[in-house]
Amino acid sequence: MITNEQIAKFCHENLVIDYLDVDVVERDGAVVLELTVDERHVNLYNICHGGVLTTMADTAMGAACLALGKKVVTVSLTIEFMHAVPFARRIFMRPSVLHDGRQTMTCECEILDAAGKLYAKVHAIFFVIERIEEENV
Repeated sequence: MITNEQIAKFCHENLVIDYLDVDVVERDGAVVLELTVDERHVNLYNICHGGVLTTMADTAMGAACLALGKKVVTVSLTIEFMHAVPFARRIFMRPSVLHDGRQTMTCECEILDAAGKLYAKVHAIFFVIERIEEENV
């Protein structure tokens, strides 16, 4: 079994996550990506840039696949934005694996705030490049 410490390390190895100052925290026994939107994350309308949200969701879903012992790369990803994420709002990613195949995996990710407001939903297909054992992470 892959540990939360190994999953957090994986998230931090994605340098853009650290560049964006995304927090990698443990919540309810799982690794969660969280962000408080600041001036680095907003577009010209002072709301969180969609690319920031997409990057976080992609990484969170990759971490969910890693938790199942698979290294993956993204084949396709779609995102539906329901609401703009305002400046200073704290959000988190809630990924789930829908299909855990030998060659492909399908995931979803919800982007939420602490009150449970849904800002976006992401759907992605991943290609499995390697099955891993704990010691190989």
